[in-house]
Amino acid sequence: MKSQNNNETIGDKIKQLRNKQGLTQDELARKSDLPYTTLTKIESNVITKPSIQTVMKITKGLGIGSMI
Repeated sequence: MKSQNNNETIGDKIKQLRNKQGLTQDELARKSDLPYTTLTKIESNVITKPSIQTVMKITKGLGIGSMI
């Protein structure tokens, strides 16, 4: 799912936010209560349309609520 503004995918945005917080993929997956493989597939755009529940878990793991 690409953003209309700049061709950035949700996976790109999650990766950017994760890196900004200095978290590894494993750390964010644990904080988000998601399998590591799910997070890596989202960040690498293998999964391009994660469920709203998955996105909410990730935003909670990032400590940002649902700001994505």
